[in-house]
Amino acid sequence: MFNFGIFAKQPKPDELVRKWRSSVRSQERELDRQLRGISTEEAKVKRTIQQLAKKGDLGSCRSLAKELVRSQRQKTRIVTSKAQLNSILLELTRQVAMLKVAGSLQKSTQVMKSVNQLMRIPQLQHTMMEMSKEMVRAGVIEEMTEDMFESLEDDDLEEEAEAEVENVLAQITDGVLGKAKSVGTETKPAAVSQRQQQQQQQQPVHADAAGESEAESDLDLEDMRARLSALRS
Repeated sequence: MFNFGIFAKQPKPDELVRKWRSSVRSQERELDRQLRGISTEEAKVKRTIQQLAKKGDLGSCRSLAKELVRSQRQKTRIVTSKAQLNSILLELTRQVAMLKVAGSLQKSTQVMKSVNQLMRIPQLQHTMMEMSKEMVRAGVIEEMTEDMFESLEDDDLEEEAEAEVENVLAQITDGVLGKAKSVGTETKPAAVSQRQQQQQQQQPVHADAAGESEAESDLDLEDMRARLSALRS
């Protein structure tokens, strides 16, 4: 960051704009990386849900489906954040053109609005707060109040969001689980469970081995949920 101390040499407006544009592009690349990571992990989770659905493990399927809903909401926020970053870039480009005419940076309500929204995103908050301080000193935006710095926490999945979970399950399992259950396909999960019981009767498994396999499966699911959560943070 530039040193805006009383005795420090003040950076030129065009230097500030170049720095801000570079910072915004860096944040865009980071958001793109996060999007790719979430999409890759989502594909793995979807395959796992399909495998668990065949085994009749409805609880694990629903738990992972909730993680997918949270991830999809996060992806929507990331796309919105990218649009706001692009809006800042466009306005800074306009400021460069105006700088040649006016000789100074102009106040911009559009930049202030975008910066305000982006400071609510945890992974962007620090960078945008530092940038906003420089913009305030440069006269591009007005000083922001503390209530503008509140982070947007990931929404809990309340009852109204259960429909999203059901839709996700129905899409991934081709209607075997999820929304399809409410329209007369209750027999499909039961059929899956019956096939599983028949396989267990035909191929008995030692109790200790089965317990170890189940414990490993639980660890895999926890690891998968942890990776998705880390990518969202």
